[in-house]
Amino acid sequence: MKRSALLLACAVLGAGTLLSGWSDRPAVHAAGVATPDYEVKWYLDPAVVLGSDHKLKSAVLSAFDMPSTVEKMNVAYLDGDDLDLNAEGWNVRIRKMEAYSDEQFEVTYKMRYPIAGGNIQAALNAAAADGFDTDEDDYEAQVDWGYSSQTLSFSNKKETELDGYDGMELPDKGDAREIAEDLIPGKLENWRSGDWAVDIVHDAHIYGPVSAKRSIGEWDGEKLYIEVWEIKKASGSGYEYLVEASFKEDNYAAAASKRDSLKNKLVAEGWFLPQDGLKTTKILERY
Repeated sequence: MKRSALLLACAVLGAGTLLSGWSDRPAVHAAGVATPDYEVKWYLDPAVVLGSDHKLKSAVLSAFDMPSTVEKMNVAYLDGDDLDLNAEGWNVRIRKMEAYSDEQFEVTYKMRYPIAGGNIQAALNAAAADGFDTDEDDYEAQVDWGYSSQTLSFSNKKETELDGYDGMELPDKGDAREIAEDLIPGKLENWRSGDWAVDIVHDAHIYGPVSAKRSIGEWDGEKLYIEVWEIKKASGSGYEYLVEASFKEDNYAAAASKRDSLKNKLVAEGWFLPQDGLKTTKILERY
């Protein structure tokens, strides 16, 4: 099998289920599986919930006790021109939040495992075999639960400062590459033999910047976020808007119950959009 075909197969099956007989990553003897929390995500129909100014309508804000003020954010992803990191399940993201100081940035390294048929345990086992287990303190384990799919993710978030930037400005290409390389965690650095990951980040393409606005309210006793993302259209001209509502729970049962409850609310209001999370995919395809 050609290497490119093998990488494609691994991307489909999940990075933790590489075919036996081929791997240039060292074997890992796993401890117990990690304990994830759960983030439920539903999409809202932008044609219904956004006004002509691309802001949430007052009815949406009122329904979830949200103020008219929003928190702004800008993000960009780093990867090779052929999305080699993404093919292995990895994303490298730089984010600037409005609440940060001018020089402050967040760099997140995230590894993702697809969950097939709702079998979270199988994904946790695959992750543990790669060292993302109960002894791993540097990564936050989370199940992202969308419309018809679930993904297990492990995120390593780091903060850094850079001089010479103002407001919501993201680092330029050179600075973005430098901080992403300097802060690269060991699991990504050693994911493949040699300097595979470091070389990709060193010469990375910058996918972005992409801006979003976050509103914070409440649903069923939990903090609810609704984010409006402005993403370049596939044509390259103009933008489309993704509206994502999300909340977090520590356990599966609570997440499942409140997931259904929020969906019923969105359906009843005519706001529900039946699609899975496509945000990161669209950004990597269009920038």
